[in-house]
Order: sequence, then structure tokens, then C-alpha cells
Amino acid sequence: MSRDARWKALLELLVERARLEVEEAAAELGVSAATIRRDFDQLAEQQMLVRTRGGAVVHGVSYELPLRYKTARRASEKQRIAQAVAGLITPGEAVGLTGGTTTTEVARALAVRGDLASGSPALTIVTNALNIANELAVRPQFKIVVTGGVARPHSYELIGPLADGVLGQITLDVAVLGVVALDVTHGAAAHDEAEAAINRVLCERAARVVVAADSSKLGQRAFARICAVEAVDTLVTDTAAGADTVRRFEEAGVRVITV
Repeated sequence: MSRDARWKALLELLVERARLEVEEAAAELGVSAATIRRDFDQLAEQQMLVRTRGGAVVHGVSYELPLRYKTARRASEKQRIAQAVAGLITPGEAVGLTGGTTTTEVARALAVRGDLASGSPALTIVTNALNIANELAVRPQFKIVVTGGVARPHSYELIGPLADGVLGQITLDVAVLGVVALDVTHGAAAHDEAEAAINRVLCERAARVVVAADSSKLGQRAFARICAVEAVDTLVTDTAAGADTVRRFEEAGVRVITV
């Protein structure tokens, strides 16, 4: 197992369990305890975890993995969700995309849609995510608008008043929102308040809001609220979402699509 694959596996385990012991992690990954100790020390230097005597814990209550380490989590679900979300977009629309792994998959699904292969423009994409802009900028049929702001290293998103200034001057047909939590009572949320603020403005500038979230995000709460559930028009999630959960969102006026 390569170091990158090992680090990804360690971080995934840490997110699931909140605490990992060296011997436990070594047994899970089939490597030596000395290797795990080195991994923990190096990940702690990058502030991806907090080192403890004999192991490691997550990096605080608002802990989140850097985007590059989250891409493999529930990958098949995210790709199915992305395909369905891309199918909701009409050629010629202005589309806002927040940052995140699922919205990145939405961008990729839009890029390969045959009916969006040409146009002037085929779509206008507005995003505060540097990785999404980078992937779509090579598509000449897409008009790419990137907000200003300060880059967050975990998610590649631009945040702050410079981003607000751009978003305040535009109007969107649809905002596609990636979230870490979506709850009927508490609404859509993110870990970071500055990220949530930018996402909120994107929603406010859009005629309709689509949340792209796998079922593990549903019924969850996070620190920073983006919007109330009443602001969400459509939720696209995977088929593991419970029937009761789906019903509660539908009763709140949200159209739910499971894939």
C-alpha cells in the first residue's frame, strides 16, 4: 500500500471512529506499528489530526478532511447523484456550483453531456471552487465565472468579502449546493462559517436550489447554517436514504430524487 493510500485509509478510519490507537490502525492496514507512528506524526504536522499518546484523534469538533482525501468516500453514490443533478440542468442556464466532492462530480458530468458540447455558451458556470473552475476552463463551450476571495486549503473554495462582491452582481438559474449536513429542522450546513456564507449568497442569487448530498449527510447537523430547508427546491441523494427521512423532506416541500 502506498503512503497516500495509507494516509487516506487512516483518515477515513479516524473520521468514522474519532480516535485511533497505533496498534489498532496497524492491524487494520496490515503494516507495522512503527509505520503508523510515522504516519500519525506526519499527518499531525499537516494539522490533519491531533497526536495522542498511543494514537490520534480528529482535529477538533469542526474537523474536515482535505478535499483530496475525501474523493474516495462513497464515490459510486456521488457519481450517481452527480449524473442525476446534471440531468436537471437545461442548456443555456447560469449554474452556480459550490465546492466539494459531489459538486466536483456534477461539474464532470456536465462536461461530458453531449447536448452541452457546443453553444455560446452552452452553460454559464459560476463557482468559488478553484478545482472546478480548473477542470471546466478547458471546455470552450462553457463560460466560467470565478469569484474572488481567499482560498481555503481544505476545499479549494474562495471565501470572504471579495467573493461576496462578485456574487452580489449576478443572477443564477440554479445553484447546486454541496453540504456536510442537511436536516429538515436545521437546514443545510457546512463546517466553516465563511464557506457557509458564500454558499448562502449563491442560493439567494438563484431561481432554484438543488442540494446534492449522499444519504450519510441527511438528518445531520453542522456548525454553520447555509439556508433553511424551505429554500431548497430539490434534493438529489442515494437510495440508502430511509423512507421516513425522504418523507420528512417531501412534507417540508422538497422534491426528493433518489438514485
